[in-house]
Amino acid sequence: MSSTVKNITVHYNPINEANTFTKGDIVSGHIALELAKECHVESLSIKFKGKAEVMWTERHGQTTVVYHSKDKYFSIKQFFIRKEEGQGDDFQVLLTDQEGCAYRNVIAPGHHIYPFTFQFPTKDMPSSFHGSAGKIVYSLEARLSRSMRIDSKDTTKITFVSKPDLSSIPGLMTPQHDSKDKKMKFFTSGTVGMDVSLEKMGYQQGEGIKVIALIQNDSSRDIKPKYCVYKKHSFFANKKRRLHTKDLFKEVGQPIPPSTHQRVTQVLTIPADLEPSILNCSIIKAEYRLRVYLDVKYASDPEIKFPIVILPASEVPAMDQPPAYAGFGYEASWNPNQPIWGAAAQAPVASQPAEPPPPYGQYGLYPTMSDFNKKY
Repeated sequence: MSSTVKNITVHYNPINEANTFTKGDIVSGHIALELAKECHVESLSIKFKGKAEVMWTERHGQTTVVYHSKDKYFSIKQFFIRKEEGQGDDFQVLLTDQEGCAYRNVIAPGHHIYPFTFQFPTKDMPSSFHGSAGKIVYSLEARLSRSMRIDSKDTTKITFVSKPDLSSIPGLMTPQHDSKDKKMKFFTSGTVGMDVSLEKMGYQQGEGIKVIALIQNDSSRDIKPKYCVYKKHSFFANKKRRLHTKDLFKEVGQPIPPSTHQRVTQVLTIPADLEPSILNCSIIKAEYRLRVYLDVKYASDPEIKFPIVILPASEVPAMDQPPAYAGFGYEASWNPNQPIWGAAAQAPVASQPAEPPPPYGQYGLYPTMSDFNKKY
């Protein structure tokens, strides 16, 4: 930060206790600007945008190949001060102060507040996400530009939670069922088998997965039913697919003695903060699986896998809306008649609704890469 611009920060007002937004929600906030001395400004803007991006690298002999893809959902820019007509793909708006006048490009020393209001588009968009080779980010970026100076800027991310169209997910509320038998060899004789049922495929955050299993232990040893929920992330770029899986939580049932048939019920509670499934992004897919298996000593474990769709909690308690600029002690330059920008009817979005991810079989598989911390 330069000696003239002491600080520039962008703030937004939460609308619920979870500090999340969904399509159609209003995002209001302000830029707080602190100047040490008078400043001549070429432009001061706030950009509201949403995008998905995937990137990873692979070594093929002596060559490093970069796989990269990006989806842009929307990009809307509001100017408080603008030297000339903006360029680029962003939808741009010029704001005025509370009296309807243009903001001055010569700003006095001290603290200044520049309020803004956006609206999330009402089209279908995926939830915020950060994975090993990709991310889905919704953000606000404030930028101050001066002649012959490096731009001063600040960015803050917004957590967006998609409202899924339940009718578009086949079998979401349909019961699931599968069975498996295995004949033991070597150190364990006999057979084991299980017949497993789930009430449905879709579960909300914090809900319990009720697993009912009929287990037949016709072997010579005790067996234990085990349960594991794991995530499965797929990233798509340049006609390639990268896959990353990770176990999330496990539970173990009571041992079942030899020559015994039992009906067992296990309830697995989904963490309330588990990220929802992402099935509506063309380059990132976040899925979950439940693996039910029998732990048999000295033998490979028979297992059954079920797809699980994690849905966002149906309701988030609302908060009282805080005063837009409380706590700063400075008069806000706000026009109460300023339009809300970002609604589909007012501001065009930057891209068409995303296509569903391509079938897995179309792409090759690649091993997991390290954390996705690079800036791109």
